[in-house]
Amino acid sequence: MTEKRFAKKIQTSGHSLKNSSLLLILIFPALLALTFDNVYGHGVGSETFPPVELDDRLVTLEVSSSKSDPNTNDDQQISISLIDFDSKITLRDVTFLIESYRGEQFLFEKEFIADNGFLVFNFVSEDRDSIIIEEDNGGNLFGSLLGLESRMIHVKGPKLSEGGLYKFDIAILTADGYTKQLVEPLVFNAGISIAQTTQFNFVDQNFGKQFIQIISYYDEISNFQYDSNSKEIRFSMPFEWSQSNINQTSVVHEELVIPKNFGDLLVSGFTIYINDVKISDDVVNIDDFFSDGRIVHFIIYQRELLKVFENNPNQNGMNFTIKPDCDYPHLSSVTENGQFRVLVSWEPENLKSNSNAKIIFDITDIFLKNKPVATNYDFSMTQNEKIIFEQSGISTDSKEKYNIIEFMIPQDVTGIVYLNFKNLDNNNLAKSTIPIIIDRTTNENKISIPNWIRNNASWWSEQQIDDNTFIQGIEYLIKNKIILIPQTQQESSTSQEIPPWIRNNAEWWATGQIDDKTFVQGLVFLIQKGIIRV
Repeated sequence: MTEKRFAKKIQTSGHSLKNSSLLLILIFPALLALTFDNVYGHGVGSETFPPVELDDRLVTLEVSSSKSDPNTNDDQQISISLIDFDSKITLRDVTFLIESYRGEQFLFEKEFIADNGFLVFNFVSEDRDSIIIEEDNGGNLFGSLLGLESRMIHVKGPKLSEGGLYKFDIAILTADGYTKQLVEPLVFNAGISIAQTTQFNFVDQNFGKQFIQIISYYDEISNFQYDSNSKEIRFSMPFEWSQSNINQTSVVHEELVIPKNFGDLLVSGFTIYINDVKISDDVVNIDDFFSDGRIVHFIIYQRELLKVFENNPNQNGMNFTIKPDCDYPHLSSVTENGQFRVLVSWEPENLKSNSNAKIIFDITDIFLKNKPVATNYDFSMTQNEKIIFEQSGISTDSKEKYNIIEFMIPQDVTGIVYLNFKNLDNNNLAKSTIPIIIDRTTNENKISIPNWIRNNASWWSEQQIDDNTFIQGIEYLIKNKIILIPQTQQESSTSQEIPPWIRNNAEWWATGQIDDKTFVQGLVFLIQKGIIRV
């Protein structure tokens, strides 16, 4: 698409979902029974542009989305229609010039004619190297609802129906007659975002095999990282930092899905940073009303986007950092009947076997705006269904005092244990379980080297790769915590010479003649001398 064709930019002013839905209902009463779940146009359900003049009348463009048939396939359909603003009737004989992207991936640039001023794009995932476009006039979801013989354009290519941000630069070349070429085309820049779920699996040093799902209602995320020590979550997402794009983006909505057996992330609150700018606390909403996990919503409105933009207008994409709140570190869980919230902390911070423990907790009533309540409870700490300690009592309704349980952790108890609260208010459905750790593992003194790194050490010891390649590889592995080594003080040094005994160590370690600890001692030496820089 040339710059001349799209020189005229029509900007939305942040349409709300409510306003867009209202306009959609006014235009098409037949759509009243249809809901567009998980669909956002630059953050809203359907993107309807402000009216513009065309031959002494006002017209508007609407972009909407739905799945082709949710019961049979995952294809995504996006409709584009040019509408008379006053009569709410689509214009006839419209020529659309459309350039389309999914995220940063170019899809197509092509002219399309529509007798009824209405197009439907059907995005289909197929295992192919290139994008192909097939057109037909058959029935489809939007056309059948509207009583129109709309054009169906099948766009086929890799991962096209998996969701994400679908962008359209649209120029209207003709309207109300294919011979009526517009002197100055009407230009619209639209974006529809369809929920995209990505799951990241990893092994936590305390809670074992875990996963975090990220549901993005804007664009595809990448570069996921989770730090077991700081409990920070990091990931990236494409975003165009321009005033015009922010004007079109009513909201950026992201969700985290966290298993309820992942105790370290059952915290009572999170703080989110975008490109190192702290976002207001009110963007975070935690939903614990699901049996298998909790959902953490991040609803980021224009005012927050503008704050990030004003901090640095020349940035690239969104880099998210999500941190557990540390002002009052406690875990939170909702009872199965949805009535009570249990908030738990403990002393000391790192619980140890064969030592005293103090469990501190509040029981609040969700229906009373999380007010502390006096209710009976049955408490137990269990491991592998074995009861370690149990106690019954009545909780306090004081906002100044907390409920405290003190006991000795047995010597043979280590790892994951469960804090169980049952029979709150004598209701057997009012129960909740929170996993915590005894004898927490940290990376501070842990040594861990994956076996596949032995190949690199072997190649270097045999001089199949040079010193610089070996050092750069080790630096990368340490920085990304693939190799875990003890905390080491780093010296400044101009020397890059590696002592011969380090090469011998690499050979012996690769062949199993020395253990991980001895090999890591050599890496620590290189860090201390400034040869490896981390």
